[in-house]
Amino acid sequence: MNVQQGKWSSDALEVETLDDAALARRRKRRNIILAAAVVLVALVAAVLVFGSGKSGDDPAAAAKAGEAAGGAGGQTPRVSVIVPGRQQVVRTISATGTLAARRDMPVGVAGEGGKVVRVLVEPGQWVGAGQTLAVIERAVQTQEARQLAASIEVARADARLAQQELDRAQSLVGRGFISKADVERRIATRDAANARVRVAQAQLGAAQARIGRLDVRAPAAGLILGRNVEAGQVVSSGSGALFRMAQGGEMELLARLSQEDLSGITPGIPATVTPVGSSQSFQGRVWQVSPIIDPQTRQGNARIAVPYHQMLRPGGFASAMIRAGAVDAPLLPESAVQSDDKGNFVYLIDQNNAVVRRDVTTGEVSDQGVAIMSGLNGNERVVQSAGAFLNPGQKVQPVRATAR
Repeated sequence: MNVQQGKWSSDALEVETLDDAALARRRKRRNIILAAAVVLVALVAAVLVFGSGKSGDDPAAAAKAGEAAGGAGGQTPRVSVIVPGRQQVVRTISATGTLAARRDMPVGVAGEGGKVVRVLVEPGQWVGAGQTLAVIERAVQTQEARQLAASIEVARADARLAQQELDRAQSLVGRGFISKADVERRIATRDAANARVRVAQAQLGAAQARIGRLDVRAPAAGLILGRNVEAGQVVSSGSGALFRMAQGGEMELLARLSQEDLSGITPGIPATVTPVGSSQSFQGRVWQVSPIIDPQTRQGNARIAVPYHQMLRPGGFASAMIRAGAVDAPLLPESAVQSDDKGNFVYLIDQNNAVVRRDVTTGEVSDQGVAIMSGLNGNERVVQSAGAFLNPGQKVQPVRATAR
């Protein structure tokens, strides 16, 4: 029992001795770490001392350090400013409207009408002036014309007979067989026969003209837009339009514009027309400006003529960009223009580098920027961006940026 106890005690002493050694090693490591930390702090202090000395020698570095310190401490912020100047800004008016034929011509029956025998054209077909579009049955009118032609021959025969009788009477009047009164009667008979010939000829001409009017003809060269007649149909002058055609194939856009925009448009200015659903645009010109304004909508029409193209279909919808001249105005990026319940405004930097609010009136907005129609002369220093973080009267450090 005593040996085991002694062995146990010996083991216990050995374990205690190992714990002390581990503790010594840990203390040694801690001392090394503390020494390294002291060395590191000394190095940082040296770097700060030398760095501060260099920044004092370098004005640019000192300025940067001051700016950083100012930014960290809430001091005067730096803002980019722009001096826009003035330049020519093209004024563009956007509009939408309906495509139509510039001269939409309804074609109907000019004569007495009848049954349609043939229809010779289809929508989308080009026709010339006077070309036959449809033929109406004319059997009765043809027989009447033949009858009148025969009556002319009868009248001519009577006129020849009257002339011969007059010639014989004139040869006998010198011998005393025929009185002068008889000669005069034969002259009148001859003249009346010639007159009947002319009457018959006129009647035949009228009949032929009526036959010619039975053909439905194109009044001018152009494009057939619609057809409202079929073979076998009975038509008359009261049947309405049998065909619709665009004179010369010319199209137009009836652009709806406000009264204000309409006042800035004159005939002859260029425009670009883009049909809905198409990426292709067509060049045209305003050829007529509505002389009246609709009292209900307060709008009017600007009629833009465009050459024919198969994508320009009457009745379709299209948009237009009308170039209504140019104006000399400052041009600012969109980031410089702000708005609130009082309207549009910009921030300026005055001679004391203080922020000043300036109300402006904007004009044309394009990829180049926003045209300022009033409120700026162009030589002011305008805050280019970040105006929402500024307040009127605030001091700033302006940095000149390049105008667009």
